[in-house]
Amino acid sequence: MTTDSPSHEISFDDVAAAAGGLQDAGTPVTFDALRAALPSGSPSALARQLRAWRAEHERLPAPAPATLPAALAADLAAWAQQHAEQAGAGPRAAMARLQDDLDAALAEAGRLEEEADSAARARDAAQALADERSEEIERLMAELRNARQVAMDALVGKAKDQLAIDGKDAQLLELRGQLERSVVASSTQSDARLAAEMELVGATTARDSLAQEVKELQAQLAAAKSDRGALRMEVDALRKKAK
Repeated sequence: MTTDSPSHEISFDDVAAAAGGLQDAGTPVTFDALRAALPSGSPSALARQLRAWRAEHERLPAPAPATLPAALAADLAAWAQQHAEQAGAGPRAAMARLQDDLDAALAEAGRLEEEADSAARARDAAQALADERSEEIERLMAELRNARQVAMDALVGKAKDQLAIDGKDAQLLELRGQLERSVVASSTQSDARLAAEMELVGATTARDSLAQEVKELQAQLAAAKSDRGALRMEVDALRKKAK
């Protein structure tokens, strides 16, 4: 080997070829063995290419399987089971409490749902009763309006009858006044006494007829007042019913 030749950059192929030759010769592929086979290369380049070659061609042997002694494995299994039971005791208790809470919550939800259904049925019944009462009130209001209209019509009719009776009373008073004036005039006229007496006879006849008519009118007035009193009682009853 000579070290006088200038060094050159070692390639991966150079290292691979040298390593293959070493393997064929039964020589371990080491840095020193490659250094001896490739004296002209730089140590850093040789080391870098050797690392790349080993990554591609050499595989680490698989480790031997670990086996536990039977006694140790049994103790380990017992410990693992005990640890699992101890570790799971708390979660199991918590799970049981959660299940109890869930059951209670479901029962409460069922009770609330039943109460809600009962309240809904009660609300529907109350609404139906309110609708029925509303219809009844509307019917009674219509009847009250009709009764008021009938009462008003009756009052108007009675008022008209009363006005007619009052008018006849005024006519009777006028006739009486005329009769009195006629009698006074006839008494002061002695020369026309006979004519006055005849007129007085006619006036008397008219007076009797008028008196009879006055009696009839008074009877009608009394009947009208009685009807008016009865109508007033009916109106008062209707007003009380309306309130």
